[in-house]
Amino acid sequence: MEAVILILGLLFFAFVALGVYAGVKAIGAAKRGVDRTITQARRTVEETALRAKSYGQAGVGGELAQLRLALRTSMRATQEALRAGAAEDASLSESLGLFQRLSVHGRELDDELKKLEREPDRATVASLLPSLKQRTERITHSADSLRWAARDRARQFIDDDLDALNAQIDVEAGALRHWTVETDEPVRGQSRPQDDASEQGQGRKQGNGPADGVAQAITAPDPRLQTGYPWQKAARPETTN
Repeated sequence: MEAVILILGLLFFAFVALGVYAGVKAIGAAKRGVDRTITQARRTVEETALRAKSYGQAGVGGELAQLRLALRTSMRATQEALRAGAAEDASLSESLGLFQRLSVHGRELDDELKKLEREPDRATVASLLPSLKQRTERITHSADSLRWAARDRARQFIDDDLDALNAQIDVEAGALRHWTVETDEPVRGQSRPQDDASEQGQGRKQGNGPADGVAQAITAPDPRLQTGYPWQKAARPETTN
């Protein structure tokens, strides 16, 4: 009895611990989902503001907004392309690692551009614009190269698979068209003329030729009883006057 109570107690505590663990996991997943939603909303608002500044604000502020928008757009597109490709192509893991290193430089540049947007000394910021543009172009060029290389690789795999599939279909289609029968092959149930001649010759030698002819005449098949294709008409019986 004590053993049963002990087992029941252990099961109870195990279910309680499992419930607590599942609750913690659910809370953590919900929190991560909320954090992702907040981050995505903040990013959308910020990029909308950058787009408005790049088109509606002239001077240094507009150029800084254009640089930030170009940088963020290129980096985000490359990140999405590499992550999606790495799920199916393990060889992209190295490219994803290189992009992570490139992202460090991209974040540093974005933070610097963001700080310069609030810099009151516009003359100093204008003097820094050439070097900032060069850094932005170098980072975006590298990101674009990784993204397009991953897309070209995926497209090549699709083309190779399609070529192989087309070749298999061509072979199968050719095999399906081989329905003709060789004309020189004898039809089942019939013999070749030379075989009939040899059989008749053998019958004459054995003295059975006339008897076989009479038997064939007696047992000649009725043409009305012969079966044919469904589209053939039945033979009409002969009438005598």
